[in-house]
Parts: sequence; C-alpha cells; structure tokens
Amino acid sequence: MMTTLPSSEAREERLADADIMAAVELLLLKKGVCSSLLHTQCQAGIVELVGFTDSLLSRERAVAIAKAVRGVRGVIADIGIRTPDVPDAELKQRAEQALQLDPAAGDYPVQCYAHNGHVRLEGTVKTWAESQLVLRVLTGVPGVRQVDNHLTVQDGGVKISDEDITKQVRELLAWDIRVKSPLVDIRTEQGVVHLSGTVGTAAEHEQAVATAHMAGARRVDARDLVVSYWALDKELRRQKFAPKADEAVAEAVRDTLRLDPRVQAFEPQVHVRDGVVTLLGTVGNLRARHAAEQDAANVVGVWGVNDLLQVRGQFPSPDGRIQQQIKDALASDSFLSQYNFTVNVYNGKAQLYGTVASHFELERAQEIVASSSGVVELVNCVELAATNEEPAEPAAAATETDDAPVLTASVPVPDHVLAQRLRHRYYWSALLHDQDIKIAVREGRVTLTGTVETWLERRRAAAEALECGARDVNNHLHLMASPTGSAPAA
Repeated sequence: MMTTLPSSEAREERLADADIMAAVELLLLKKGVCSSLLHTQCQAGIVELVGFTDSLLSRERAVAIAKAVRGVRGVIADIGIRTPDVPDAELKQRAEQALQLDPAAGDYPVQCYAHNGHVRLEGTVKTWAESQLVLRVLTGVPGVRQVDNHLTVQDGGVKISDEDITKQVRELLAWDIRVKSPLVDIRTEQGVVHLSGTVGTAAEHEQAVATAHMAGARRVDARDLVVSYWALDKELRRQKFAPKADEAVAEAVRDTLRLDPRVQAFEPQVHVRDGVVTLLGTVGNLRARHAAEQDAANVVGVWGVNDLLQVRGQFPSPDGRIQQQIKDALASDSFLSQYNFTVNVYNGKAQLYGTVASHFELERAQEIVASSSGVVELVNCVELAATNEEPAEPAAAATETDDAPVLTASVPVPDHVLAQRLRHRYYWSALLHDQDIKIAVREGRVTLTGTVETWLERRRAAAEALECGARDVNNHLHLMASPTGSAPAA
C-alpha cells in the first residue's frame, strides 16, 4: 500500500532554533543534569552540547533529553567528563565489581583494564545487545571518564544472509512502537545495513539504528536516514497502530524477548487475548521481570501487560547480604551517592526509603535495587522533593537562570502553576505534543484524560506530571486503537 505524505504546508512547518535551544537548556536543568558547564547551540534543528559534566551517565542522559525535545533533528555531544581522579587499581576494581553484580553481565567473559579514568573492555559476548548491556553498566561507575570498547561479538558459527538481516530489521521496526515512521527503507550488503528514508525524531533515528544492530548487522550506515518534523504526521502512522491479531502480537513479543539478554535465558511464556499480554514462568532476578514487561509493552498491538512472572534465584542470599549489596550499589552510583537511603530486606523483599530530586533518580534507584541479586520484590517508597522550579512558557524557556534544582521541604506547587508547567512540558515533548491530552489539577493531584497512541505516551505523560511537581497522578488516558477503548492493564 502506498503511503500518503502530508501536505507541503505541513512538511514546511519548523520550530525556531532559538526556541528549541531554550527548551533543551531548560529541560537539562529541570531533569537533573548538571548544566552549568554545558553550552548549547542549535542550527537547523541540530543541537550541539559542548562542555563538561560529572559522569558518563550524566552525559548520556543529557543527550537523551535533547533528543526527546520537539524539533530536534540530531544531537552532537562534545562533552568531557570531570570527575575526581581514582587510582587505576581502584577504578578497575569498581568496574569489575559493577559487572560481577549485574544479573546478566556478571556471566560474560569480560576483562577490564583501567588507566587515567579510561576503562578498556576486552573479551567476547554473543550479541551486540550484550555488549551494550556491559557498556550501560559501566556508565554508572563513578570515576570512569571513558569506556574503550574492544569486545568481540561472536557470530555463533552461523552466517546470516543479507536477505534475512533485512527481513528481520523490517519486521522488528514494524512491531516497535518507538519507531513510528513507516518511511524507513532497509537494504543489506555484506552484513552492512543501510538505512534511508525519514523519521520524525532523533530518538526514532537512534532506535532504528539499534534495531539494525540487534538484527545482526555487522555495521549500520544511517547517513541517509534523515529526521524531519513533517514525518510526525499522524496520518503516516495510523496504519501501524491499527489493531493486530493476537497470535501475531504474541509471536512479536516472543521475538522481542529472545533479543533481550536480560530475559532470553528464562524463556517466559507469552499469551495474548484482545491485545492484553500475559507473561508466565520463572525468572532469576527482579530486573529480568521488569525488562520482560517493558519489552512486551514496546510491541505494537499490546494494550496491556499482566506480568505474572515469578522471581526465583538459583541460590537464595541471606537478607543481610542483600541489604548490604543494595546499600553499596546505591552509595557507589554516580547519580545517587549524594542521597541517604534506608533499606530493609525480609525474605528477599526489599523496601527502599529516601528522598531524591527527580523522577529519573527515583527510577534509577528502583533499577539498582531490582538489579541486586536475591531481590524478589521491591516496595519503592522513595519520594520526590520539591524543587525551586518556576513556570515558563515555551517562548520564554531561556529566561530561567537557576543553576540546579535545590531540595526543599515538601511545599505543594500551586495548582495553576503546576498546570502551566505541565502544558509547557507537553508542548516541547516530541512524544506528547500532538497527543489529545487534557489536564486538570486539584490540590496538587493531576488528572489526565483524553487519548494517546500507545502506552509509551501514556506512561510518559504521567512521568512528566510527577517531574513537574504533581503530588499524585490520576492517569485516565485511553489508547486510541485499543480494542476495548480502555486504559492499559499495566
């Protein structure tokens, strides 16, 4: 079927570079990135971040925040890492310990070497996704300024034909809710995947490249895959999000789980009825359970996930050891080491208490606890502190001058301020700006109504409300193509 392109008038719409730059600067500040040493420029929708930050994880987060801003076509990051010097032997030990404690990466035959803040990785992994998991673990290690990746990805002795790689990339993109554009062309020559066409956001571009790697590409050339604002047109993606047959959805979910190194070893059972996925079986750690649920929710046609996976470690650890492991992991994380947490563990069930400055840090704490060996359940009682954030309209985003969010007593944000702040966030969100979301605020509680395309927008809308200072969120957003027209089951 031929895809109908939007009108020339819609295709010519473009946001001003100055406004995009102002929005990026504001969001870096408000989403917990130390931005006082970062300089931002924007030309033709390409954002350039130049300067320094205090960790690899912070640099990675700055790039991700910029890519999620409406109108951004690409991000160039020339960001150095300024962190206290750590002796080579100690840094090597930190890196090795972080990998050993990771539920998946701990089993990989990877060696670490450290010198002047650089960590060199050597060894072999089975897939590109495994190599990315190793890199992700090391971004959170304090003192690491750069990771030199010399990991070798094994081919398993089975050569995948160019035709099969192209077919798998095409199928994975078709089922991935994070790549909305149907205008991506794929061809493969001698294992090199060439991506061309048009996507609507920089985040979509990044996900398309990652998908090609996961499908077995030896290398990915995406120079001809451009980011254009007009590709966000809803008419272009309406067919993609139409209801799908349950059997096809189930198979797409299984394919996605098989590609995730956090989940693949446990082979969860997948059942789908009316677009609602039920996951059954046993996994070895809590992070694998969370990852499986997330993977399933990223598949087109999934309107809810019932996660019935059981967490059962092969060798149960004593509660005291689990508790100390969690404390050590939180204390050594580049984002969370500044906070004091209380950790209780009973029969593998962890309870986490404390106060952090951003929703990202709250989720980061949850991820670290879920990644701890022996944790079978988590009760996350971490709270968000009030900040000194002030409201800003989109065109005035650059007028704020405060350097960083300051933790204060939990002072309620006035309802009209909270509503204005949230509308501003939605306006500049590449994901949410064109969704039908209505906002009501009463006594700090945000109620969201209307329709969105996928669970991704639904969950992001609630997260933005919490980041803006909402005391609670009543999320009554419905999915546009859901068979029942109702909110997701999870």
